[in-house]
Amino acid sequence: MDLGAQLATFTTIFLGIFIEAAPFLLLGTVASGLVEVFVRREDLIRLMPRRALPATLLGAAFGFAFPVCECGVVPLTRRLFSKGLPISAGIAFLLAAPIINPIVIASTAAAYGWGPMLFARVGIGLIVAVTVGVIFSFNRSPASIMLPRTAGPMPIMGGSGEALAQPGAEPLRVRVQRALRVAADEFFEMGRYLVIGSALAALMQTLVPQSVLTSLGAGPLVSVLVLSALAFVLSVCSTVDAFISLSFVNTFSAGSILAFLVFGPMVDIKSTMMFLGVFRRKIVAYLILLPLLLTTLIAVFINLNVPL
Repeated sequence: MDLGAQLATFTTIFLGIFIEAAPFLLLGTVASGLVEVFVRREDLIRLMPRRALPATLLGAAFGFAFPVCECGVVPLTRRLFSKGLPISAGIAFLLAAPIINPIVIASTAAAYGWGPMLFARVGIGLIVAVTVGVIFSFNRSPASIMLPRTAGPMPIMGGSGEALAQPGAEPLRVRVQRALRVAADEFFEMGRYLVIGSALAALMQTLVPQSVLTSLGAGPLVSVLVLSALAFVLSVCSTVDAFISLSFVNTFSAGSILAFLVFGPMVDIKSTMMFLGVFRRKIVAYLILLPLLLTTLIAVFINLNVPL
């Protein structure tokens, strides 16, 4: 393939990834703005259980309530951390929401029906998210896992840059306007990481043909690793990845397809870049390796023992 054709391919893939992901990033930043203005820190702290495991389970369950994918969940999680959400609950929400939110469940059901693949995707997603969240519960300080500029309370900024007072008896219209200003600030802040991640994903897809990865998809372990790598590289939005995975049904095992449907929404190139804008590098490494290890173990077990 000559340089011109490669450039055209790169541009097409980049625009496809970015245009697919941008609306969900916008949805996530709008949700973040609404949380900042309408959710009081005291109420969120009062809602969360004191013990790590119940708090983590509740954090993962929050994913059912927020229709955000792996792009939109990052700014929303950061905002929830600033409101006092425990680390274990926030990490569980960060990993679970792209898999168990209503839109993704509906798209998976449309692709596979209300059967084993759908329930296995949701179940494995919850198991991995809760397990990683519990591991992070041993570290109780958000400041220790987040970059200094993103840790702690995040002030609402006005047009001139000054911090605005917390909402009291303000009219609803004023509070909505403030929420939209917060959303706009976050969209442009997180958007640059989406652009970089989309460009890296497009570059990988341009230089590494998908056929190279799929040709390696043999064996209970290798097939899982190949589809996990493919999910990371493709960086497909979790709302549509179930339909893409259908093309692998006659080539790959059920466990490897589940790895594609679970690990991919949790971690891909563009979400990794967004993680780097919020968390410390060591934490980002954990957020990649822990879900990969757990998903791989479960998927290999399924390949060896559970026919789907």
